[in-house]
Amino acid sequence: MDDEERKVPKTHEVGMPIDTMSVDELMQRIGLLEAEVARLKTAIVSRNATRQAAESFFKL
Repeated sequence: MDDEERKVPKTHEVGMPIDTMSVDELMQRIGLLEAEVARLKTAIVSRNATRQAAESFFKL
């Protein structure tokens, strides 16, 4: 199988085989995962703020 014939997935799935990926492909995967971690952390902060606001409102 040539590199040109190999289809490179646009997303990363946990546990997917990585032994055929190049260093550049691995670096791209790391970038995707780091961006996803940042997105998840932002969601956590937002949800915590919403929860704290609700708790504060109902403690009248």
